[in-house]
Amino acid sequence: MSMKPNRSAPAPTPRPGAVAAAVRADSGGGSDPYEAAARPPEPAECPQCHATFTGGRWSWDEAPEDAYQQLCPACQRIRDRFPAGYVTIKGAFLKEHRDEIVHFIESHAKLGHERRPLQRIMGMEDTRDGLEVTTTDSFLARAIAQALQDTYKGDLKLRYSPDEHLVRATWKR
Repeated sequence: MSMKPNRSAPAPTPRPGAVAAAVRADSGGGSDPYEAAARPPEPAECPQCHATFTGGRWSWDEAPEDAYQQLCPACQRIRDRFPAGYVTIKGAFLKEHRDEIVHFIESHAKLGHERRPLQRIMGMEDTRDGLEVTTTDSFLARAIAQALQDTYKGDLKLRYSPDEHLVRATWKR
């Protein structure tokens, strides 16, 4: 059994919350600081989820033995508790079909996660108004909301906040 050498990327991983604070302080828009902060030397492997960074992108390919160790942007967002997307689900339809909707969301996210390791559900929480889903990627939040709309109809509202690299989707039926 061979063990991987402990090669860390030259740039230290930011302390918990540091990237989130930088995102909040950034008022100029531009690229997502989580993406920019997580661009490691190649090849790299996330020690949390074991996603691999090669060819300028994260994938589920197996990491070579000598891969650098660095958290991927999704694991950084999870650690910082700083979602890139919120999907709020409201209405009588949710109350009547909650389990079905949760299963639908989980299935939709799982399909995307198999191809895109940075797109993950961070959490699902019952709220006073309904159900709130948080994601590590704004595209996943939008895709979940759009899939709910396409499948179950209802009303969908999307709000983008480019300064925070965030999308808030509200679906109601």
